Amino acid sequence: MISVIAFESKYADDFKQLNLEWLNRFGLTEAADLKMLNNPQKEIIDTGGCIFLAKSGGNIVGSAALIKETFSQYELAKMSVAEAFRGKGISKLLIEACLERARKAGAERIYLSSNSQLTTALNLYEKYGFKYISVKDSHYTTADVMMELAITGLANESATVLSQG
Repeated sequence: MISVIAFESKYADDFKQLNLEWLNRFGLTEAADLKMLNNPQKEIIDTGGCIFLAKSGGNIVGSAALIKETFSQYELAKMSVAEAFRGKGISKLLIEACLERARKAGAERIYLSSNSQLTTALNLYEKYGFKYISVKDSHYTTADVMMELAITGLANESATVLSQG
């Protein structure tokens, strides 16, 4: 059984390793990633964001971060699922947790930076209503894709995606 839990410092290395696996595999690891992964408490949590982790048994098998940019804008980042657990709906659980948290926090917009190599992730974001926008002001030099989602009506849209998924 998979459960989604809030980040605790004891899971910092799991969060880092899950994300380094895909970043390294696609050749996308850069200084901005390492800064965040080496100190998620300071870089994400302490600035008003959150990290959700997917847990199976005693193991952390997935992660997603919601980074507060402004009062009404958040960034969805560091979505990862361990290879052996892909295709089990874990990404959906994580993205739902992030979208729900953003909605409750009063966010008006969520954006994400990605890379065109990550087609599976991009397809997931599209299913949730994220729209492609011009790449601008990304923290990441390897980001060649940016997407955003307006939060208005999110609860109804998410329910539709879940029933289709």
